[in-house]
Amino acid sequence: MTLSARTWDRVRAAALGLWSALALFYLFLPIFIVILFSFNDNKGRFNVTWQGFTLDHWMHPFAVEGLGQALQNSIEIAAISTVIALILGTGMALALVRYRFFGRGAVDLFTFLPLASPEVVLGAALLALFLTMNVATGFVTIVVAHVMFNVSYVVVTIKARLEGMDQHIEEAAMDLGANQWTTFRLVTFPLILPGIAAAGLLAFALSIDDFVITNFNAGETVTFPLFIYGAARQGVPPQVNVLATMLLLAALLLMALNLVFQRRRGRSLQVAVPGTRVE
Repeated sequence: MTLSARTWDRVRAAALGLWSALALFYLFLPIFIVILFSFNDNKGRFNVTWQGFTLDHWMHPFAVEGLGQALQNSIEIAAISTVIALILGTGMALALVRYRFFGRGAVDLFTFLPLASPEVVLGAALLALFLTMNVATGFVTIVVAHVMFNVSYVVVTIKARLEGMDQHIEEAAMDLGANQWTTFRLVTFPLILPGIAAAGLLAFALSIDDFVITNFNAGETVTFPLFIYGAARQGVPPQVNVLATMLLLAALLLMALNLVFQRRRGRSLQVAVPGTRVE
């Protein structure tokens, strides 16, 4: 007796769903552990054994000396480098997609090069550059390093948005009398805004998370990942888990707000232009 095609489809769908659930559980298990141990009432230096539930660490997340300053440094560096990378990357993406110029292929190649290079190579190369130029490593050099690798991610993200956009909309705006700046401000920029928002979130996350390149070029500046690496030698305090959980929740909140904004914007455009499909 053989099973029908519909039964096989149901079995395959169930197996695929189970496999996907297991894969997601495997990916998110470390995150669940970090969140769980932020509530651990540890009695010693090491926060690796569950010893009881407490909210004391959440009530005093900056009780460990230097942790608050390290997190502040990471957030400031991530914010500054993200803004600079968005400005540079958006212009580069527009140039690579919309214009044909001498050396365009080389620019495209060198844009992708930081994505393919190991971080240890990039970090060592930047450190050698700063030492050759007699530039003291610290806050500024970290920002420069983060802008360097963030630009590539911004260009890739915004290029994907631009290549999928209908240029006839911009041409129609210019046919109706809009100049290039007005067309960009009122037509192009709103259309690529989802790509810019996604690129910004990605760049911010990569910057605040980076350790290898930052470690080469930090000097005496301590960021959140560098603080965790230094504290790991004596035992990572549970406050680190608390702040990591806060960062995770903040990232999820920003993603949710971005999704809500895009859906509302899509509905408003559909109302304005009936029958229009907004991606």
